[in-house]
Amino acid sequence: MSRPLAWLEANQVALYLGGIAVGAAAGILAPAAAPAASIATTPALALLLFATPALMLLQFALLPLYLALFGAGELAADLDPRPFVDAFVFIIAVPLAAAWAVQAAARARAVRVRRPAERISRGANAAMVPLMVLVLAVVVASQIAGIGVSAVELLRLVPLYAAFLIAMVVVGLGATRIARLDARSARAVVFSGATRNSLVVLPLALALPVGFELAPLAVVTQTLVELVGMIVLVKLVPALLPVRGRPIA
Repeated sequence: MSRPLAWLEANQVALYLGGIAVGAAAGILAPAAAPAASIATTPALALLLFATPALMLLQFALLPLYLALFGAGELAADLDPRPFVDAFVFIIAVPLAAAWAVQAAARARAVRVRRPAERISRGANAAMVPLMVLVLAVVVASQIAGIGVSAVELLRLVPLYAAFLIAMVVVGLGATRIARLDARSARAVVFSGATRNSLVVLPLALALPVGFELAPLAVVTQTLVELVGMIVLVKLVPALLPVRGRPIA
């Protein structure tokens, strides 16, 4: 791993928080820039989700079920499908097709095909942290000026998100004990459950109609809670699951 990439990985949480802060400052101090930030959101998200679009497909397919479970069946019936189709095509389907094409090319026998694909793959991996920072900044900048006093509603979500994170840590620890996983595998399970990468639903939140302006910022708030939780878990999980070279008793 190169030194710049190692630095990005080591400081990613601070960089993400910085992106949110910059976006908030830009949105509040220069609200006229919100339309430009909104336009920048789609390509930034498409690039960010280049490596992980399969999960987006599942989220998109399950949206009607989510709305029904949340008592929003009438909303689902009244939604204009065009914004969701646009989100699916440009933010999900295109990155998915591109990712599959690059992965297939990286496995090709022909060197002239494989090497460029490998360079693209390495570049995408290196760009993940900067792209995440960019997405957080432009989403917050494009949405924050219009929320006003409704920001209190976002604060009410923080305890819920924190409770989910704590519950998933407990569930993860229990699952690893039942499965008798070794410590390294157990750590991966706990982190995977506690950090659900809420940004994968951001394209759908941005496609919601007027009246749901808080939805994208609710997703960003979830991401912020996850980031803070990661800071804690990076210290806590190794203490709870020390590496001893044997399954958890």
